[in-house]
Parts: sequence; structure tokens; C-alpha cells
Amino acid sequence: MSGRPSPEELRRKIVEVVSKTGGHLASSLGAVELSLALADVFDPEIDRILWDVGHQTYAWKLLTRRRKPFSTLRQFGGESPFANPDESEADAFVAGHAGNALAAALGMAVARDARGGGENIVAVVGDASLANGETLEALNNCAALTKKIILVVNDNAMAISPSRGAMARFLGKLISNVRYNRVKAAAEAAGHRLKLTFLRKTYHSIEQTVKSIWLGNAFFERFGLRYVGPVDGHDLEALKDALTVAKEDKRGVVVHVITEKGKGFHPAEANPSRWHGTGPFNLADPSAQSAGPSKAGWSEVFGDALAEEARRDHRVCAVVAAMKDGTGLADFAREFPRRLFDMGISESCAVTFAAGLAKAGARPVVAIYSTFLQRAFDQIMHDVCIMNLPVVFAIDRAGCVGADGRTHHGMFDIPMLRCLPNISIVQPRDAAALKAMLQAAFVRGGPVAIRWPRGTPEDVPVSNAPLEWGCAEQLIAPNARVQLWALGDQVPKAMAATKLLSARGIEAGVVDARFVKPFDAKLLARQRAAGAFVASLENGAVAGGFGEAIGADAKFGWPDKFVCHGTPAELEREFSFTAEDVAKGIASMLGKAGG
Repeated sequence: MSGRPSPEELRRKIVEVVSKTGGHLASSLGAVELSLALADVFDPEIDRILWDVGHQTYAWKLLTRRRKPFSTLRQFGGESPFANPDESEADAFVAGHAGNALAAALGMAVARDARGGGENIVAVVGDASLANGETLEALNNCAALTKKIILVVNDNAMAISPSRGAMARFLGKLISNVRYNRVKAAAEAAGHRLKLTFLRKTYHSIEQTVKSIWLGNAFFERFGLRYVGPVDGHDLEALKDALTVAKEDKRGVVVHVITEKGKGFHPAEANPSRWHGTGPFNLADPSAQSAGPSKAGWSEVFGDALAEEARRDHRVCAVVAAMKDGTGLADFAREFPRRLFDMGISESCAVTFAAGLAKAGARPVVAIYSTFLQRAFDQIMHDVCIMNLPVVFAIDRAGCVGADGRTHHGMFDIPMLRCLPNISIVQPRDAAALKAMLQAAFVRGGPVAIRWPRGTPEDVPVSNAPLEWGCAEQLIAPNARVQLWALGDQVPKAMAATKLLSARGIEAGVVDARFVKPFDAKLLARQRAAGAFVASLENGAVAGGFGEAIGADAKFGWPDKFVCHGTPAELEREFSFTAEDVAKGIASMLGKAGG
């Protein structure tokens, strides 16, 4: 791709690469012209362009001379799946979780003003992120702290699912005001015909007057920011024109851009939620992508289990933060539309909202990815745990998530939650255990966190013993000198490691720990009294994790660093976390101990 590529060339390249690597497709396809316009109007290596999430940055990567070729996207050792300042100066800030761009841009603008710099600071924020608390807090401070900042609102009326709430309705009103847009369109057409680019400022001043008449002073202008738009996000010249106006204006400016998620790729246009994130697919037959695994994944098992509980108890409800489909609750929402509450990209609000539900007698379940639960730690502590409220946290994507990398791995929920009084933390090894734990959580009362990994439950050829709160399950070899305490999806690995240890002449037992907190202190004490060597296996960070809780002699999990992207198998090999590594590590430690 030589020179400045066309939008069509960029889209072809993105679709071609994502068909091989998987990735976040629909959002990036919708932001192609916007990326081109930003690269044309601003200097990506001097001006600071902050993307609110990395989902929409694939065209930006192609336009800003990546260190690694785009074809290695999301591959181990290859290009990052999200905006990454370590990879390119054009990525001004890490962008994995929505909501941080405007606050970070405001900080950069204030620092620029203090040193007398002249670079432009631009935050590109999706419409769904606009209602995020951090974004609104930053918006509230923009005019007070800096005279010059540019906010580009990339409005496609969606997060992963369609945007909801008053902010979405407000933006829709701006887009759909017939009288204003009719006058605006006529003025734009005249300007383009006459090529009156030298009258750009005059045109936008007239637009400002028209907008005030028909819209009655836009929401953003009450925050001290000039509003420009709505602009057709797939009209490159109109975009460049609006961004140039924003660049030349001495005030803070909001540029409202209307885009179509999935633009240029028919399957993604028709179903942008389904194509928000995708695995590799056949370009000749993209519909085959929707087939999916034949066996229900963890998310689907959870969704079915929660629906069963909701049929039994009218108090049961679900709270999500723009992740209804991703957390397996699409069917639940159809069956119980009045008992699923989508709070948008507002995780902290979702947790406190659930606390309010619980305080008033409901039995809420907050369904959320592990990496996004981090955003609500204070609310879990202050609003749920202090009052010991019966809120269930259904933590999806706990542990290694693979190609999405360091911004999305769910490796820190155990260290984060384990320190909090009143909360219980459990992890099922299979589908049956997940259902049993969900039932037990409702009976238990108080806050309970149930965590499971990305993917599909693996069958373990051992029967499930009835679940008793706080009790682990000894699966094999209760009297063995070595005992492997494994959490959830690590049970199969522990079973495999015992076979490898047996080949070395070391008998080992396996304990399905089930409970991180409270862990089975009685079983552990019996094993310790018998002189057992205890090893722990957890799909989470070792620092502050389950192994530390039980005082394991050998702790296997993820290291004290931000783990890169790659397949789970590649990452386990890279960080010595395979069954072979477990067996080798235990054997080595026993050898050093004289055993």
C-alpha cells in the first residue's frame, strides 16, 4: 500500500488481514474515513490523537507506519490489537477500555499550555463512551482547564450492542432534526459546488447561527465547547473541512461525526454486533463465521443457568455494562426483558445500581468481563461489601484471553477481590459446577464472585461431588505426597501434570479447590499435617492470588507483569505455565528439597 490509500483500499486490507487473524472488525471499518481525515489534517507524530478504544484503530495503524507489518495483527510477537504507545508515536495513549481518552487528552492539553506548546490534542470518543462517568467528568472540566482541546464524537449509535440512555437519545435528536439538517445540507452543497474553501470560517459561522435557531444551543456548548456537526463520517472532504475548522478555532471544539459500523463489508453492515469482534473467517463465505463451536461456551452455560434461576425466583435480575451478548445474556434478555438492565459503558454505575437493587430486595447478578470489573473496585468495596449485600458478580473472561492482550487479560480479579471482607470467590471446573455455584450463591447471600475463563468448559472424567460451601473436592490420590490445588479450568492441566510426575516416579494428587475465599482450610491443614508438598495452579496473577492465599510451596499462574498478546497455548509456553512446566517445576523443587 504505497502513498495515501483510498478508503476502499484500507477496508480491503483490514478485511483481508482480520479474516486471517481475527479482530475487532466492524468498528474499524466504520472509522476509515475518519482516520484518513485525522492523518491529513493533523501531524500524527506531533499532534496527539487519543483513541478512546482500540477497536476502531486498524485504519489508523495502517496510516501511521507501524513498526511491525499489519499482517501480524494480534499474533504472538506481532502488532498490538489496540493503540500502543510502545509501538508508535502516533498512538498517544493506551486504548483498550473505553472512557479514558478525554480525561487523558485534557491532562495533555493542560501540560501543553503550561510549557507553551502548540500541538493539537484530539480525543476521538465513541458515542457509547460519551456517557461514561470518566468522560463526563472530563467534559465538565475542559473549559475551566484549557482554552484549546478537540473532541471528536464518533457516533455510530453502538457500543458492542446498540447505545442506550439519554445521551444516545440526545445525539439521535441532533442527527435527525429535519429542518436543521435540510438547511445545513443545502449550504454544504452550495459550498462544495463553488469550492468556497476560503470561506470555510464564514460557512461554519453561518452554520452556528442556523444550529442555534433549530437546536437551541447544543448540549456541548453549555460546557464551553463549540459544536460542529453532525458531519457525514464517510464524506472525506466534509470530515477534513470540519476538522480543519476545529484545528483553526482558538476554542475547544466538539466535532460530531456520524459513521456506520461495519461500513463497506456487507455482513458487518447487516449485523455489526456479531462482527464487532470475530475470529478468522473465510473471505469467500463470511457467513460460515457465525457457526461457532458445537459445544456451549462458558458464557452460554451461565446465561442458561441464570435463566433457570430467574424462572424460580422473580427477584433474580441481571445488570450488564454494554455487554449483553458477550456475557451470554441475549436469550435471558428476550425472555426477561424487564429484568435485564444495560447501563452502557458505565461499570462503576452498574455495580452501585446493582447494590441499590439488592438493598431494595432484588437478587442482582452483575455480568461483566474480568478486565472491566477492575473499573468498579471502589463500588464493590464501598457500595456492596461494606453492607454485605447479596450481589453476585458473574466474572467472564477471567484469566488469559489470548490475542486481545494486556488491556483485556482478566488476570487481576482474584488479587483485587481477595482482600475485601465479606466477599466469597469461587471458580467452577465445568458446566455442572457453574450451575451449582450460581444456585449456591443465591442461597448464601452476601457478595459472591464466580469467575470463569474465555472459551468452552473442558470435561474432566471425575464425578462432581455435591457442593458444600467452602469445601474443596479431592479428585485423585488423597494420600499422595504431592497435592496440586487447581482452580477451575486448571484442573485438566493438573490432571495431566500428575501423569508426567508419575513418569518421574512422583505420585501426586489433585484437589479441585473450588473456593478461593473461603478456601478449604481443613483439608489443607490435614494435608500439611501429613507432610504434603502443595502446589497451586490458577488462571490469574500469582502475585496476590490463590496460591498466596493457601501458602502453596509452588505457585503456577501468570507472572507479575502485563502479559502480551498471543494464543493461550503460546503464552503458556512463553511463561512456563504448561502441564510439562508444572511437572518439571515440582520435580525440580522436590529434588532441591532432597525428595
